[in-house]
Order: sequence, then structure tokens, then C-alpha cells
Amino acid sequence: MSPHQEPAGAERRIAAPPTMSVLAAEALRSMILSGELLPGDRLPENTLTAQLGVSRSPLREAMAVLEQEGLIVQAPRRGAIVRPLTAHDIYEIYTLRAELETLAVQLGVPVVEQSRLDRLRAAYADLEATTGVDQEEHTRHAFAFHLALVGLAGHSRIEETYRSLSLQMQLCMAMNRRARAGLESIAEDAVRHRPLLDLAVAGDRDGLLEVLRDHGQRTFLLDAEELLGGNSPQSEAWFAEVRAQLESSAQDAPDTPDDAPGQGA
Repeated sequence: MSPHQEPAGAERRIAAPPTMSVLAAEALRSMILSGELLPGDRLPENTLTAQLGVSRSPLREAMAVLEQEGLIVQAPRRGAIVRPLTAHDIYEIYTLRAELETLAVQLGVPVVEQSRLDRLRAAYADLEATTGVDQEEHTRHAFAFHLALVGLAGHSRIEETYRSLSLQMQLCMAMNRRARAGLESIAEDAVRHRPLLDLAVAGDRDGLLEVLRDHGQRTFLLDAEELLGGNSPQSEAWFAEVRAQLESSAQDAPDTPDDAPGQGA
């Protein structure tokens, strides 16, 4: 048999089912990225084994995986908790995200390669399809859409840097979705991303940058500074500026939820 030939019947092999630890990791990850569990929340084993229907051994294996991913940390006297975010952390995440998206649009629009727009269209279609109640899936597709937007630049290092913020951004997105519960449905959040796609397709760089400036998922920032703690002089100044922008926008359009500031992801 040639070394490049597959053995007869290989295409009919049945993949092994996921283990309980893998399933537990997926469930915990979903609970964190959906906002069901928030940064700083404790993860008591007794509660989680009963909630997930698993024993301690696979639960601990699952938590070790999420600890490697940076979603869980061990805190003195508290045990395992969802990775906390401070006000300064939020400041760093948001300002870096904004700079990377702005630079990518400046370099990538008008788009020179059709495949990049095809990727953005596909990402929007996936986002639009998540119109049910699966918050974690929606958060994941929202991040994928913004990653595809950054990908319009065709600049691998910008995209790699943006991708490295994935879990931190998704934690922020989950917190924002929770803050917007009752104000905006998942379907409405997806529709609000449509102008970003349309402006990219039209090659309107300035219009896209303008929408991006008001698009960021910032509703929860109105209360985040006080709730999270861990401020710095830089983050205090930035939060003050963000609050002024959000409050000004709310006064300009108090009865138009679709235009409210900082919705969604």
C-alpha cells in the first residue's frame, strides 16, 4: 500500500464521542461567554457538578482547560472564579480594539480583494442566523464578524493582535448583552451590524469609520467603572469621556432604541 493511500473503509470511521470533561468545558465556556457567569463569579464545585450533571473529576479537568484559556483563575480564599476584569482592563481592551479596527479600515477600505468581502458577508450571515436565545453563539459570531472586518486590511499582524483579544472581548460583549437585556434582542443586534457590511461593500471608508465610532458595545460602561473597581488615572479620564458621549447620545435620541449608543458588539 502506498504511504499516501488511506486504508479501505477509512472514510467510514466513526469519530469518538466527546468526553464528559470536554462537554463540561463547553458548557462552562458557554456560561461565561453568554454572561450567565460574570467576571469575578465563584465556581463552586458542588453547585457545578449538580448543575452540569458531571462528577468532580471531569469538572476539574474542564476547569483546568478554561484556566489555560484564561477564562478562569484561582483566587486566594475563594477558589476558582471567572477571570475578573478591572476598570483599567476594560479601558485597555476598548482603546486597543478601537485603534486596531480604525487602522484596519484605513488600510483596507476600499477593499481590493473580493475574497475579503466574501468573508465579511459570510460572517454577517452567520451572525444574522443566530436570532434565538443562544447568547454564547451570538457573542462568538459577533466577534467573528468584527474579526472579518479587521481582515479587510489583509494585514496578518493586525488580525493576529486582534484575535489575541478574542476571549477578553467576548467577556466584554457578554457583559454588554446582559446590560442590554430587554432593550435590544439578538436579532436587533445583528441588524445593527448591517451598515458596517454595506459601507465596506460600498468602499465608504469615512462612513465606516464614523459608524464604528458609535458602534462599540459600550452600554455597560455606564456602570462598569463603579462595579469593577481597579481604576487608574488613564481609565478614569477615559470613562468620564465615554459617559459624556453616551449620555449626550441618549439625550439626543431617547426614544429610538435602534440608534441608542453602544449597542451590542
